[in-house]
Amino acid sequence: MTPALIVLDEGKPYDLFDVLEIEGELARVRSPFLFEIGEELSVRIERDGEVFEAQARVRGHVGPAEMRITELELSEQTAPRRMVTG
Repeated sequence: MTPALIVLDEGKPYDLFDVLEIEGELARVRSPFLFEIGEELSVRIERDGEVFEAQARVRGHVGPAEMRITELELSEQTAPRRMVTG
């Protein structure tokens, strides 16, 4: 299952990214939005039945405009906890 990276703004979740990969403290994502380099976002990451929160800083953008990949540096990660589904 593909991980989900959800932006949290004042506690409200926004699904803005298609996650290509999360490796350690680096996430590679696609989005119709172009975030500024250095911009910081509060995020929730759901993967492998676990969920955790983190700060994501936009490290850069790579690739051609039509296939742009945004690299996010993850920090201040909370301890993972089991996801509870409805």
